[in-house]
Amino acid sequence: MKSILVVDDEPNYLIVLSELLRDEEYEVFTADSGITGLKVACETDIDLVITDMKMPGMNGIELLAKLKEYDSHLPVIMITAYAEVEQAVRAMHLGAFTYLAKPFSNEQLLASAKKAVEHYGLVREIRRLRSEATPKSGFGGMIGKNPNMLAVYRLIEKVAPTPSSVLITGESGTGKELVARAIHTLSDRKDAPFISVNCAALSEHLLESELFGHEKGSFTDAVTMRKGRFELADTGTLFLDEIGDMPAGLQAKLLRVLQERTFERVGGNTSFKIDVRILAATNKDLKDEVDKTHFRDDLYYRLNVIHIHMPPLRERVHDIPALVNHFLEKNSKRLDRDAFEISSEALRLLVTLPWEGNIRELENTIERAAILCNDNRIEGEDVQPDSSILPAPQEWSSGLELSQFIPEGLSLSQVLNGIEEKLVRQALEECKNIQARAAEKLGITKSLLQYKMKKYKLKRKKKS
Repeated sequence: MKSILVVDDEPNYLIVLSELLRDEEYEVFTADSGITGLKVACETDIDLVITDMKMPGMNGIELLAKLKEYDSHLPVIMITAYAEVEQAVRAMHLGAFTYLAKPFSNEQLLASAKKAVEHYGLVREIRRLRSEATPKSGFGGMIGKNPNMLAVYRLIEKVAPTPSSVLITGESGTGKELVARAIHTLSDRKDAPFISVNCAALSEHLLESELFGHEKGSFTDAVTMRKGRFELADTGTLFLDEIGDMPAGLQAKLLRVLQERTFERVGGNTSFKIDVRILAATNKDLKDEVDKTHFRDDLYYRLNVIHIHMPPLRERVHDIPALVNHFLEKNSKRLDRDAFEISSEALRLLVTLPWEGNIRELENTIERAAILCNDNRIEGEDVQPDSSILPAPQEWSSGLELSQFIPEGLSLSQVLNGIEEKLVRQALEECKNIQARAAEKLGITKSLLQYKMKKYKLKRKKKS
């Protein structure tokens, strides 16, 4: 809902304008002086100010100047008597959106208000796009021709034009937000806001305020009224990242919003209608979380209308060269350097590394290599894993005599694979084939355990 502040020292005029604007479903705030109006504007998320020109104390021109200092793009409509038109023209030079000379019709006011609010919405969207602008290539910024990725692209194209909720799963760093942005860009909501929020980054109290907004004074630090992400995403798309980490109390409130398409700000009792498409992402197995009663089953089914799974990088190693070239071009522009070269040895090493941090880890590795390499050429030593994050030598193995139990003639990979398969089998047996527990015992993610089970052809036992 768009918010309008009306400033006038005549009480009757405030009442008339407020009722007129509320009938058009605007949220209206009022102030009976320029000083009070400035305070409200600075403490409230406002989309438009409508102010009288002539007021005692701080007049309309002075209020306009102060508002422009606070937010140079905030639209201000000046209301003036016919004899004050010269002052109104001066206000236009100072940045007023437009002026209305009394007497004016309701239609004139509403038309001007609509244009001003729409203009400010575009300004906000341009600000957001500029702040998020990064070089993009490939399908929706995604790189790769792996069959699993091609299937993801096809699914995005099918689901994007629909209003359905989408659940995007995959390990951290696989590009789940890129999928969400691609869906938004290909939808009929592409010209409306795309708003994202990380559900794992905030406490329950702060996340509730972030999602639904809050009224001034609703809690200790609520010194201003603030719109939440649902309100900012109205007519657009809201991306709920790491939805699996959302606290149980908020899951119930989110479900209610999805069902009723209305919400209240924290500390308020006014219901706001919204038209928002929900996209959610998680690196957890939500069905498993439902079985453990950590996640509401009704919310899970509401979100999981369409499911898109992002494959980990280790399952699409043939895409690594294309990803490397993309990140090299990106860093060349970002660092204002000539095009980078990469040696065959460095590329060979990149293809063989495990990439448990997926594409995000690969991107960070290329960025570090681009900064540290000599003569714009990346060699093998430039992409070696950072020694500071490598595991320290294990004390338990320092006195181990390997020749006692490892046959001669085996390669390193054969030895490591043999030991790894044995440990995976043992963990599954000890945990009664419950994958989540086995993964925890091994200190790896469940998806990585499933990959290793597939690698060693360890079939999942069916429940009896």
